[in-house]
Amino acid sequence: MLHPWLKRELTAILAACPPAPTEAVPGWRWADWDRRPEADRRDAPLDDRFPPIRVVLIWDNLAGHHSADIVQWCRERGILLLYTPIGGSWLNMAESLQRIIVARALGGQHPQNAQEVIDWLNATVRGWNAAPTPFVWGGKRAARRARARARRHALGGSGAYSRHPIRRFRLAA
Repeated sequence: MLHPWLKRELTAILAACPPAPTEAVPGWRWADWDRRPEADRRDAPLDDRFPPIRVVLIWDNLAGHHSADIVQWCRERGILLLYTPIGGSWLNMAESLQRIIVARALGGQHPQNAQEVIDWLNATVRGWNAAPTPFVWGGKRAARRARARARRHALGGSGAYSRHPIRRFRLAA
């Protein structure tokens, strides 16, 4: 079910956006984002069936977000749906991108188009790759876990050890 409030919100966002481009713009064509198998793409090119992309909507993988109704409704309005990965540290990557954009905005830089944002991100990645920070397992969290393991298994790692005395119960005969 497509929630009426979501329709209203997305419709308002589209109304505030510039009009759709009249010619194909690289990066804003459906074909640029189409991840269907090659055979499916030949049968029904998305650029021939839907208006140009106007908004990229990134959201999670809730089952309702994959329903045919909402996917169709969004495509008919030029809304490209990108879903967060099911596994991996996508949130760390998203936060890194957000920090880059926020830092630039606070520094007085405001992109005029998508290509400028792409260039910013590419420049940042080049800088990261030029002087990478090694990732080392361990640190404070690993030390805390080691201390917890030592307390839990104080006698040679035996899980049978207890610091609490065992109560002796009398069995009724």
